Parts: sequence; structure tokens; C-alpha cells
Amino acid sequence: MWGPRRPYRRRDDGRSKTIRLVCPHCRHRFRIRAEASFVAVFSTILDKAMVVEAAEWVDGKLRILDQSKLPREQVHEDLADYRDVVLAIKEMKVRGAPAIGVVAAYGIALGASGIDTENRDEFLDRLNEIMRDFAASRPTAINLFHSITRMKEAARGDSVAEMKATLVRAAKQIHREEVEATEQLSRLGAGLIKDGFTVLTHCNAGPLATAGYGTALGVIRAASDQGKKVSVLATETRPLLQGARLTTWELTQDGIPVTLITDSMAGHFMHRRQIDCVIVGADRIAANGDVANKIGTYTLAVLARENSIPLYVAAPTSTIDHSIASGTEIPIEEREPEEVTRINGMPIATEGIRAANPSFDVTPHHYVAALITEKGILTEPYADALRGMCN
Repeated sequence: MWGPRRPYRRRDDGRSKTIRLVCPHCRHRFRIRAEASFVAVFSTILDKAMVVEAAEWVDGKLRILDQSKLPREQVHEDLADYRDVVLAIKEMKVRGAPAIGVVAAYGIALGASGIDTENRDEFLDRLNEIMRDFAASRPTAINLFHSITRMKEAARGDSVAEMKATLVRAAKQIHREEVEATEQLSRLGAGLIKDGFTVLTHCNAGPLATAGYGTALGVIRAASDQGKKVSVLATETRPLLQGARLTTWELTQDGIPVTLITDSMAGHFMHRRQIDCVIVGADRIAANGDVANKIGTYTLAVLARENSIPLYVAAPTSTIDHSIASGTEIPIEEREPEEVTRINGMPIATEGIRAANPSFDVTPHHYVAALITEKGILTEPYADALRGMCN
């Protein structure tokens, strides 16, 4: 199976073009050299063949890639009931703020398609119930709530059938916008990555987490596509090991060198000057620039500041919450303690021990060197920069 996103690079010498292919299994590299027209067609075919979509709308159903089973197996599920979509979000079969927003939009459209009434008022009442179910699925990722708001606004039409069709179109539009936003912010952010950089990243913020090009990993991938030699240190990201399971898998598919480390090793490598910058994604950004992201991000931010290493946050504008003044207002999801005390169902701690499991922490804005968005790269003062972008 050839990767989730192009494990090859294009080079142009002015007369003919070359595609460099990297096998994700044996790491063997080889080249195909041909006329530019052939390479253009071949590249398009490869793009379509190699993409593993985190979510897509197929024949009136939502198809997702079950991320909880990666990297051992690639399992797609076709969901025909919106309640299964809600459950997939709760169980983190789909995760990452932008991807959650996309999947929730499709899930609402799916739920709407199953409402059996021609009465507009009854339809809207039932649709609001469906939206409330999605709102209760995960509290921290603001993309979820932005999608719910947009889908509510999209529920317009002279008939129930027209409203159902409009909701599907709105969900597809949200998905397209996330793809475009992550591609654009990745191109912009790549300018911060110099040739030869070693980048530390935390959790997973690639195509799987965004249903697009990626945020933190998107920046790394874009820099690599520009011909820069970039290597990555990926933290394992306890308790569910998104870094070990997903980030290493995605980067390996892309042929980008990656080394897995435990979460507690980051300070060691920073102190030894083996990290040039830190790039992470975000689940919610407050109006003052405070960032909620996977638990452990704040620790990395403090370590990076101590060692004079810039920490960049890459996120689309759909992750910004202008309604809250600071990170103290961001709700932090507390997940089941068994995620900490067990791995793949096997106990790793004393039976009956209490365990805390906040899924996110908040990094104060003064630890962030820059916010990378599709509308530009923002720096302090973030309150002014974000306000200006909103206006």
C-alpha cells in the first residue's frame, strides 16, 4: 500500500521531469524520468491512488478510516447512522480538531437524511436534537462547534428535501475549505523551516487529523516538498500514543525521516541542541492567542522557551475561538482513566489506582513564537493580530 499522501517528490530540469518514489515498507528509492506531459498525468494518477482519506462522503454514507486501529491495520467503516458518527468521534476513531469538524458536518447531513417527515418544523426540531448530540461528543475542539453553527445556518429551503440536499452541500463545502486552508497554511509555514532542520512535533497533526493536508505535519511535508532536508522527532504522546501510532506512520509514508521518542525525552534533546524548532497543531485558540492542544504541549512550550527554541502552532482559522478572551475559558475534556492505566486493554498500573486523564492543556500565548494560519503567520501581540484577521 503506497502511503496516505504522495511518498514521492517531483523535480524539473527544464527539459524533462523526474518523479522520485519511496517505498514505505523497504525504504527503497527509485526514479522515473520522462517527458513532462507524461509525468504530469502519472503524478495525478498517483495522487488519486495513494490518498487514504480520513473521511469522505460516498453514496450517501460517511466513510471513515478507523484511526484507533492504525498502524496495525487500515480499516474503513461506512457509517449510515449519525449515532455511529457521534460514537466514532467519542471513541477517537476520528480525531483532530479540523477532522472532527468535517466529520461532524457530514454526520449532521447524514442524520438529516434519515429524518422521516415532510413537515419543516418537525424536521428542524429533530435536526436540532442531532446537533446537540454532536455538541456533546467532545468539548474542546472548537471546529466541531463552528461546523454545527454553519450546518444550522445551512438548514434552509422551501421543502425538507431541499434542506437535506443543502446540508450535504454545506458539509462538502466545509471539507473543501479545510483542505484548502491546511494546504495554504502549510505552504506559508514551510518558510519557517530551514534546510537541515530537525523538528519536534507532538501528538498527530497530519492528514489524518485534518481531513486535509495537515497542520503541523503539513508544514513539515511542504518544506520537504520544497526540497529541504527535514528530519522529525515525534513524541509518542501518551496515553493513546497518537505520535507513535499515527505521526510516525504518516511521515514514513511520505518518506520523511522520523525518530520516535518518549514524551519525557524532549528536554534531553533540546538541551543537547538537537532540535531546531517545535511545531504542533491546536484544538482551540483563544482571542489572546492562548492555545489548547494535546496534553503535554504546555510542558514542551516551557522546555522550548528555556532552551531558546521557537515553538510554532499551525492551525486553520476554523480553530480560532474569538468568543473567549483567554485559555482559562477553554473547556478541557477529561477522558476515562483506563486510557492511562491500560494499553490496548492490558493493565500497566496497580489495579484500582486512581488516574487523571485530561486530554488537553493550555499553553499561554507568550510561549508561542508564531501562529501559522492560512491567512498569514501571526506574531505577538496576538490579540491585535487575531482581531485584525477577524475584521
